[in-house]
Amino acid sequence: MIAARPALSRRLRMMGAAISIGAASMLSSVPAFARGPESIADTAEKVIDAVVNISTSQTIEANKGGGAMPQLPPGSPFEEFFDDFFKNRRGPPGKGGDKSGEFQPRKTNSLGSGFIIDTSGIVVTNNHVIADADEINVIMNDGTKVKAELVGVDKKTDLAVLKFKPPKPLTAVKFGDSDKIRLGDWVVAIGNPFSLGGTVTAGIVSAKNRDISQGPYDSYIQTDAAINRGNSGGPLFNLDGEVIGVNTLIISPTGGSIGLGFAVPSKTVAGVVDQLQKFGELRRGWLGVRIQQVTDEIADSLNIKPARGALVAGIDDKGPAKPAGIEPGDVVVKFDGKDVKDPKDLSRIVADTAVGKEVDVVIIRKGNEETRKVTLGRLEDNEKVQQANAKPKDDTAEKPVTQKALGLDLAALSKDLRTKYKIKDSVKGVIVTGVDSNSDAAEKRLSAGDVIVEVAQEAVSSAADIKKRLDQLKKDGKKSVLLLVSNGDGELRFVALGVQ
Repeated sequence: MIAARPALSRRLRMMGAAISIGAASMLSSVPAFARGPESIADTAEKVIDAVVNISTSQTIEANKGGGAMPQLPPGSPFEEFFDDFFKNRRGPPGKGGDKSGEFQPRKTNSLGSGFIIDTSGIVVTNNHVIADADEINVIMNDGTKVKAELVGVDKKTDLAVLKFKPPKPLTAVKFGDSDKIRLGDWVVAIGNPFSLGGTVTAGIVSAKNRDISQGPYDSYIQTDAAINRGNSGGPLFNLDGEVIGVNTLIISPTGGSIGLGFAVPSKTVAGVVDQLQKFGELRRGWLGVRIQQVTDEIADSLNIKPARGALVAGIDDKGPAKPAGIEPGDVVVKFDGKDVKDPKDLSRIVADTAVGKEVDVVIIRKGNEETRKVTLGRLEDNEKVQQANAKPKDDTAEKPVTQKALGLDLAALSKDLRTKYKIKDSVKGVIVTGVDSNSDAAEKRLSAGDVIVEVAQEAVSSAADIKKRLDQLKKDGKKSVLLLVSNGDGELRFVALGVQ
C-alpha cells in the first residue's frame, strides 16, 4: 500500500492534466461572441471623456393651497419627513406661510446624461432631460462645469442639441450605423445613473425597431445593458466606440433596470441633430395622407396577399398626394425605393425624406400595382390633431326609416339626421343610426352618426345600394367587405366587416 501511493498520485496528476486540457479545448471551441468580449475597458477608456452629465435647474411657481399634511399616527417614522415637506418649505406667516398654506417659489434640480459630438462644444441629449429648464450646465468627466445653451429640440424623437464654450480641448465621439447592428451584438452604455456619474454598463442588443407607442416615429433599439434614471440622454456604444443609440427610457415597475432599456437609433439621431444644428428645428417630409393598418380582413377585401403596406384612408386637399393622383383606398407598399410594411414604416420614411424631393410611390389599387410621382411638402409641427365632434342625442327628431345590414341600422341622409349628428353637407353616403351590440360592427367601433361612403370601393347613397353590393359579394364567395366610413367632419377610415 505504501509503495502504491506514488503511482496513484502520478495517475491523478495525469488525469487532472487531461481534464484541464479538455476543458481548455472545449472553451476554445466556443465562439468568441458567445463568451462575450474579454474586456470593454479599451472601449470605455476611449470614449468616457466624451460623455457628460447634464444638470438643469427650474423655478417652480408657488403652489397655493399645496395640500394639507396627512394625518399620521403618533411617533410615525414618516412624521419628520412630512414636516420637512409640508411645513419647512413654506414662507413666513403673512407671506405665504403656514396660515395661508402657500408654498414659496423654489428651484428644483435634475440630472441626466449627454455626449459630445463635436470638439467645438456640441452635445446631444434627450429633450425630457432639459425640458422647461431655466439653466442648463454640462459637467465633464473630470468635474468641470460649464453653462450650456439650447440649440434646438425635437419632441417627437425626444432629442435635444446643446452647445457650450470649451474651457479646454474636448474629446468627441462619432455616430455608427445602427442599421448594421445585429441581435446579440455587445453594446456599452455610459451615463449618470442616480447622479453617480461616469457609470459604464454592458449588455447586448435585445431587439431592433421596437415600437412601444411613445411617439409617431418609434423604432427603438432594445438592450439589456443596465440603464437607470439619470442615464437618459447618454450614449449606447458598439465595441468600436461608435454611438449607435441614445438611451431614452426604460420599462420598469420599480424605476430601476430590469433589463428593458430603449435607445433612439443613431440613424434617426444623426438626421435630427443635423437639422437642429442647421435650422434649429425639424423640417420633415409630408405626404398629406391619413393612413391606417392593413388588417388581414382588409387585405382579403382588397386582394392583397400577404397583408402589408399602409392603407390611405384620407387625402389632405392641400397636400402633395392629391395632385399626384393618390386616392383613399390605395395601399402604399413602397416609398422612394423603400418597402413599406405598415403605417409606422411609411410615417418614418416620409419624415426622413427631404422636403421638396420628387419620389416614386408604389400603390396597390384594386389589385394592381401603380407608381405615382410625388413632390414632398413640409410637415408643420403645429399641425393640430382633429377630433370627431361629439354626436348629441336628439330624441325629439322624427324617427327615420331604417333597414338592417351587417348589424347596422341604415338610413338615407336627411336634413334632420345631418342636424342631429352634425354631419357636414360635403359628406355623402348612408348614415348609421344604430349598431347591434353583439355584431362585428360594434367590435370595430362603428357607431350611430357614422356615414358609410363606399362598400367594396363603390359609392353608395342608400341602404338598398349596400344590400345590393353585399348580395354580390356573397355570390362571389367573399368572406368580408370593406367599408369606407366618414365621421361628421368628413374624416375617413376603412373598416372590414365579416359578410353575414
